[in-house]
Amino acid sequence: MDVAVWAAVRRRPLRFLVSGWPWRAWALLLSGAVQGVLVLLALAVGLALGVALSAVGVGLVVLAGTAVLGVPVGALERHRLRLVEPVRLADPHRTAARRWLRTRLRERATWRELGYAAVLSTLFSAVGLVFAAGIGFCLMLVAAPVFIWAVSPDTVMLVPGQAVSGPADGLAASAVGLLGLVVAAYSGALLAGAQVRLARLLLTVREQDLGAQVVELTRSRARLADAFEAERRRIERDLHDGAQQQLVALGMTLGLAELELRGQDGPAAALVTRARGEARLALDQLRALVRGIHPQVLTDHGLPAAVAELALRHPVPVLVDLELPRRLPGPVESAAYFTVTEALTNAAKHSGADEIAVRGALDGDTLVLSVTDNGRGGADPATGAGLQGLADRVAILKGRLTVTSPAGGPTRLHLEVPCSGS
Repeated sequence: MDVAVWAAVRRRPLRFLVSGWPWRAWALLLSGAVQGVLVLLALAVGLALGVALSAVGVGLVVLAGTAVLGVPVGALERHRLRLVEPVRLADPHRTAARRWLRTRLRERATWRELGYAAVLSTLFSAVGLVFAAGIGFCLMLVAAPVFIWAVSPDTVMLVPGQAVSGPADGLAASAVGLLGLVVAAYSGALLAGAQVRLARLLLTVREQDLGAQVVELTRSRARLADAFEAERRRIERDLHDGAQQQLVALGMTLGLAELELRGQDGPAAALVTRARGEARLALDQLRALVRGIHPQVLTDHGLPAAVAELALRHPVPVLVDLELPRRLPGPVESAAYFTVTEALTNAAKHSGADEIAVRGALDGDTLVLSVTDNGRGGADPATGAGLQGLADRVAILKGRLTVTSPAGGPTRLHLEVPCSGS
């Protein structure tokens, strides 16, 4: 991408002189000189204090703070460069709500910004100061006739040893000063563009940074999915071993109470019988809930047995053709099982189908699975959070979930999940 100030010079070199670009370039260079001196002072003080205090342990903290000095400098530079570059440079840092210093020290962008701060405080500040002196000298030459007129009849020498007789003798100096300002306009644009180029190299996002952020995002999503899976297994185990067993014990106790009250008149026997029935109903609902969280048959016998059991309980006839030569990784089995569950639930509720087919096999090292029903079609997967959540879960496993449902049917859900990277 071209630098805007350089493009302005190339498009209309003469018009550039009377535009606002030279002033903007000068403002960038002169403000950079002042900022560079301050940054150099801060770096020198931080480095000196860090070395001096290293013996008492505080020096490392001071040096770490000095190392991240480039972060605010980079943020200010990305804003200041808008003087000559309309498109603001992107911030290369990721959000760090906690452990800000530790996060910044681990980022390459922090060290690039520190390098930019070092260049700004030495090279660019020196160039800016020399440039400011040159512009000041040129302005003095331009104003020479006015200066001669103001101090006359006192003697004025523009060149050592040669006195001028009047303001007219200062016109040559004005011409030299104007020529110097023209040179300063173009050289200022050149220097400002070079600073923009260096900032693009050191102060903004690089492709490798984006790649690292994508990898870290993928890993964090995978860790989140693993944590969610572990928490769901824990809830399933607690319900199975805790609440479910207590309900079984409650049902047995109520059964014994019902035997003791058999043959007696009064409302107590009827209430115990009713309570036993409600306990049995609660137990059935809890078992269904546990099965929905993570069926035990999936853990013990794998995906084909779990899908076959799911098909037996489904109100619509389900044809299952799922032959796998081996057990699949746990995350793949869970994603496939709950995908089938969601598809069968949607088919029973919305499609009006009277036949559903579940087919799956391994294609190399990829699980390919499809669920097809002969219903009315017209399903929109974007309107349901269930399929969208499953698609996100499959994406974590580097898989793909697609749904086709034309009006009139059939509706087909297609899943592909690699098993090697899970």
